[in-house]
Amino acid sequence: MTDGPNRVFDEFAKLMTDAAGVAQGMRKEAENVFRHQAERMLGNLDLVKRDDFDAVKEMAANARAENDRLSERIDKLEAKIAALEKGAKPAAKAPSKSTASRTSTKK
Repeated sequence: MTDGPNRVFDEFAKLMTDAAGVAQGMRKEAENVFRHQAERMLGNLDLVKRDDFDAVKEMAANARAENDRLSERIDKLEAKIAALEKGAKPAAKAPSKSTASRTSTKK
C-alpha cells in the first residue's frame, strides 16, 4: 500500500514534466512563427538597412560641410569683387574702340 500514493505522485510528476516540456515547445514554436511573420512583414516594408543609413548620413554630413566651405569661399570672392568694383568706379573707362565702331555702323 505504501507504493500506491507514491506511484500516483510519481505519475503526476511525470505528467507535469511532460506538460511543461510540451508548453515550452509550444512557446518556442509560437516565437518562431511570430519572428517569421514579423520578418516577412518588415521585408514587405521599404525599410533601409542600418549600414546603408549610416553611409548616407555620413555622405550628407560631408556634403553639408563642403557646402559651408563653398559658401564661405563665395562670400570672400563676392567681397573681393565688390572691393574691386569700388576701386574701379572713380576711374571711369572710356568706351573701347570695338564698342564705338559698333554704334557708328548701326546708324
